Amino acid sequence: MNVPQKVLIADDDTSIRLVLSQAFTRAGFQVRATGSAATLLKWVSDGEGDLVITDVVMPDENAFDVLPRLRKMRPQLPAIVMSAQNTLLTAVNAAQIGAFDYMPKPFDLDEMVSVARRALARPADAVRARAQARALRDEGLPLIGRSPPMQDVYRTLARLVDTNLNVLIVGEVGVGKALAGRALHDLGSRRQGPFVTVRLAGLSADRVDATLFGTPDGASGGKLLEADTGTLFLDGIDDLSLDAQARLLGLADGGERPVNPQTGRMVDVRVVASVGEHVRERVRQGQFREDLFLRLAVAILRLPPLRDRIDDVPDLARAFLFRAHRDGGASKTLDGSALDRLARHSWPGNVRELENVMRRVSALYTEDLITDRLIERELQEEQRVDLASDPRVSIDDLIEQSLMVQFNAGGGDLPAAGLYDRTLESIERPLIRLTLNATRGNQIKAAEVLGINRNTLRKKIEMLGLEVGRRRT
Repeated sequence: MNVPQKVLIADDDTSIRLVLSQAFTRAGFQVRATGSAATLLKWVSDGEGDLVITDVVMPDENAFDVLPRLRKMRPQLPAIVMSAQNTLLTAVNAAQIGAFDYMPKPFDLDEMVSVARRALARPADAVRARAQARALRDEGLPLIGRSPPMQDVYRTLARLVDTNLNVLIVGEVGVGKALAGRALHDLGSRRQGPFVTVRLAGLSADRVDATLFGTPDGASGGKLLEADTGTLFLDGIDDLSLDAQARLLGLADGGERPVNPQTGRMVDVRVVASVGEHVRERVRQGQFREDLFLRLAVAILRLPPLRDRIDDVPDLARAFLFRAHRDGGASKTLDGSALDRLARHSWPGNVRELENVMRRVSALYTEDLITDRLIERELQEEQRVDLASDPRVSIDDLIEQSLMVQFNAGGGDLPAAGLYDRTLESIERPLIRLTLNATRGNQIKAAEVLGINRNTLRKKIEMLGLEVGRRRT
């Protein structure tokens, strides 16, 4: 027979203790309640309780002082903080001391029980420990992934790290070109020297000169001097104007290097540059100088988009969650359903998009166990923002994205019957409503704009339950 989980409640308000005790008892929990922080500490030190719910202000001690000691005694014991001092500072302090969640008073009892169930639904310590150990190992690597496309990348990197050849790293936005450039430096013979990144996109030829070679007055020695004996990483050079590209020719072939005044020798740097996936097409169209391309592309390292190495998503996601935890976030674990949902996403923003999603999940949700429901919510929000802000997106694109969400949300199951009618209605409703608004409720004009019969329009208004009035747009 399973023993009910025990909730420890600490609040100096007798009525709060009573209603919470009754609610959790009805929900099938054991309950102990106290009005003293000292009693709560004793219960926890004796090994009692699976969950703590405590008010911030207690007669003998503040919860913000008590909880760190509770966590030291029982690191895996979840705690929920409640307070009538409903300020942002209270919520932030609760998060900083490791509370599972913060509940402002007055609170909804059903919501409190729901939050408590989530707090108690943490994954087993052993499972979490294994996931974190793997994430820690991967997070320390310059590039993460075991898929066949990444194995090709590693083989190319291995052949290039100890050479001084110029390298052109090619790939879509967000695939990790800067990380690959850093790996070439850190794993190679120049690792004792500096790694200097220069973002040249949008700079004029004069600004490229000043940035790389320094100012004429000597106030700045330029990035070339800064990168002496190391690696100079030129990020996104295909965004430069043709005139600005011309200033890189001498740098690329080694013929235009300044003298380091401290050593009296010509600056010695390895040039690594990154460009977009379609650089060859830009060369053919005359938008990127062919001579510069040939001088930089002595060796080419092509990074695959994330959609072509979807097997790497779980390792990447775990590593990014661990990184968020290392940077001060809560420790979280992805369950199998979340990993499946991540694997079904197309990742147009590549690895950078995945990292952003993991950081938001780490920061915005109190759950320790991340499920497909939370991932779905974040991906849908991201799609809405991306589509709404992109002027190139057509109505067809928006409809297709909406339908993709419905087909993907079922985890392999098809949407419910009637999808055709539901989709048509979702299009007709805003179309007719906005047209009526624009014509100030004039149905004759609205029917003319829509190109349908007035009687047809009237029937659709009635069927869709639209209110018609003379409103301003």
